[in-house]
Amino acid sequence: MTYAPNADAPAPATRSPNADAPAPETRGLKAANSLGLVFFPAFDWAISPTHPEREERLLYTRDQLREEGLFDVPGILEHRTEMAAMSDISRVHFCPPGFDNVVEIPHLASAGSAVSAAKLVMEGKCAKAFALTRPPGHHAMKVVQGGRGFCSVNIEAVMIERLRRDFGVRRVAIVDTDCHHGDGSQDIYWHDPDTLFISIHQDGRTLYPGTGFPHETGGPSAAGSTVNIPLPPRTGDEGFLLAADEIVRPLLDAWKPDLVVNSAGQDNHFSDPITDMRLSARGYARMVSSINPDIAVLEGGYSIQGALPYVNLAVILALAGMDFSRVVEPAWREDLAATAPDSLAYIKRLRDNTLTAFRRPAPASGYRREGGWFTRERDVYYDTDGIHEQQQERLRACGNCPGLLVIRTRTHYSGRTTCIHIPRPACPACAAAGNDARREAERDKEAWEFSDQQQDVYQRSGHV
Repeated sequence: MTYAPNADAPAPATRSPNADAPAPETRGLKAANSLGLVFFPAFDWAISPTHPEREERLLYTRDQLREEGLFDVPGILEHRTEMAAMSDISRVHFCPPGFDNVVEIPHLASAGSAVSAAKLVMEGKCAKAFALTRPPGHHAMKVVQGGRGFCSVNIEAVMIERLRRDFGVRRVAIVDTDCHHGDGSQDIYWHDPDTLFISIHQDGRTLYPGTGFPHETGGPSAAGSTVNIPLPPRTGDEGFLLAADEIVRPLLDAWKPDLVVNSAGQDNHFSDPITDMRLSARGYARMVSSINPDIAVLEGGYSIQGALPYVNLAVILALAGMDFSRVVEPAWREDLAATAPDSLAYIKRLRDNTLTAFRRPAPASGYRREGGWFTRERDVYYDTDGIHEQQQERLRACGNCPGLLVIRTRTHYSGRTTCIHIPRPACPACAAAGNDARREAERDKEAWEFSDQQQDVYQRSGHV
């Protein structure tokens, strides 16, 4: 599907200094799919100097790509990033402490890198794009009080909502292949029937954040729009490709999205220091080929020397439609590709149950019906900042749209805030109820935040 852009064109593409003199090993090669790469290593940002989420995650990758001559291959171009604006962040998130207290310039650049990559595809400048950027974002939820899992801004959601505003994109599928469940992306799109969120990850009983189970299938107005595929620890290439080919691919073919986004976390690699999976670089590339995303956005991956340069190289080759069969990590052993027979049997049962549930989704669980509202309570822990949050989530029951969302949130340091979200396809009754809720909070002198996606408006108490 083609969309007519109404946003400014991205900065001109840049080539490496030796672009006119290709390396011998790249002569005669050409990308079958034109591919735009956007790098943002965030040189000046790290949780700590020795933290696994630091700038070297991308520096080794960039060196590897230059050594392999990837930037000299016709059809593969590096492009500059643009900065996201605070208005892009507030289109997606509520932030009771104030965006200036949570969002730093590298977060804006990281989200902007994803937007830049997406615009290349939407404006027809390349067939596919890959944003190799940090800090990551898929653990950042609708409400942001601080950092969770190294994430403060959900960069994919910022990108998607910008595309919806500027290009009219509607149906988007997110396939999250990070080893950790993408709980933030799931939370943001939990009530959105126009966004299919699929997460392949290590079973939450064995890894942070402890979520992402098959029964988590979407909110009351979007049942079936969330699909979780938790895999057993030590799953290798065979198990991942079974899940990609026989679960994810059929789901995408049935749902028919306008756009497919891959949250391309690379911590399923066999050498990653904080996970327990056995995927190889070539396994990653084959999985990407099966998913066939339009846009990939880097998420996790913390084997800085042993995995990331090779996985990113293989993924780039896969996106470009080039041969990746000769990409081999120094520590690779063929026996690592195998998946235990009992794990394969489990994945096959999960396949059958998942496809059945997708065709006939069960009603959302965990909610109670109170008059015309669905209500649930949640506790959220921000592990990076040690913040405990209590939430009450209320969704207006509506047969005409996804419904007005009201979240009452409280922490020990930011107090209580009422967050009001009018969704993009809201009906007049839900839009009116949202404006009534804002006026009520204002009258009662409560702290409040208000987001109207239809009007592209964000307001907060004291800053109307």
